[in-house]
Formats: sequence, structure tokens, C-alpha cells
Amino acid sequence: MSESFAEILATGGKKNSLGRAGEILEEVLADKTKLPALYSCVFDEDAWVRMRAIDTLEKVCRQHPDWLLPYVDKFAAELSDSTQPSIQWHLAQLYGELELTSSQKRFAVQWLKRLLSTKEVDWIASANAMDTLAQFVDDGSVPKNEFLPLLKIQHQHKSNAVVKRATKYLERFTN
Repeated sequence: MSESFAEILATGGKKNSLGRAGEILEEVLADKTKLPALYSCVFDEDAWVRMRAIDTLEKVCRQHPDWLLPYVDKFAAELSDSTQPSIQWHLAQLYGELELTSSQKRFAVQWLKRLLSTKEVDWIASANAMDTLAQFVDDGSVPKNEFLPLLKIQHQHKSNAVVKRATKYLERFTN
């Protein structure tokens, strides 16, 4: 009997590594019909399985963003309340990689703003949220005056990497 995606994602490497996620990525890229099985792993009881699954989804998106378009509304409905940092940071990346409808982009913008409204946000989630919001400022869908106060909040973050990125965007968008 073959292993389920969740079983594969639960094994291999250290807990905080991607383990055998590369095997799943290869399977899904070879057969798009396996995407729902991967997506279901984002809801596994094991946080490491969830992390590996969302990371793999984001990697699928890099190669086939059109495959993830049917999931955008599911992301909003099913993942936006997640407090797991790896879900947050990959969701921020996905929103920046996908062609969103105007209502999907409005939702994504509000969600990203909520993440950045506190300096207590995970540092990688903060970095990815800033990158995606900067992209939305660049494309005209977010006024920079809505982004600047969030950057000032992130400028007070405990992570030096976040402070550096916030500084970079503050300089870019205030000049």
C-alpha cells in the first residue's frame, strides 16, 4: 500500500526541514489531479505537515500559477485565520504570485495589512507581507499612504531583518 501525502510529509529529515516534500512536489507537477490531496494536507493535525504542504503549494504556484487560481477563495475562507507563521508567510507569497480578481485582491490587501498592523507578527510573515504589499503599491492597487504606517510599525519589530526591510521600503516610498 502506498503512502498518503500526509504520511510522506510527516517523514524525512529533521522536523523543521522540508523532509520529503520534494517527492510530493514532483508528483503534483507530474499530475495536476493530485493537487487537492496536497491542499488537504494544509489542514493536517501535524503543524510540520501543514508547513511542508503549504510550502509545496507555493512551489507548485511558481511553476503553474494558473493551477492555484481555483484555490484563491479557499485560501481566504479556510486559511486567513491561521496563526501558524508558515501558513501566513506562504499565503503572503501566494497572494503576490497569483493573478487575483479585484475582490480577491481587496481581501488579500486587508489580510496583509492585518498581519503588518502588529510588530508581534512572525518575522518571515512580516517580510513576505511587506514584499507583497509593496508589489500592490507598485501596481497601483494600494495607496502608499496606507502602506507607510504599517512600515513604521514593522520598523519597531524585534527582528533586525524586518527592521532592515521596513527601512528599505520606507526610504523607497517616501522619496
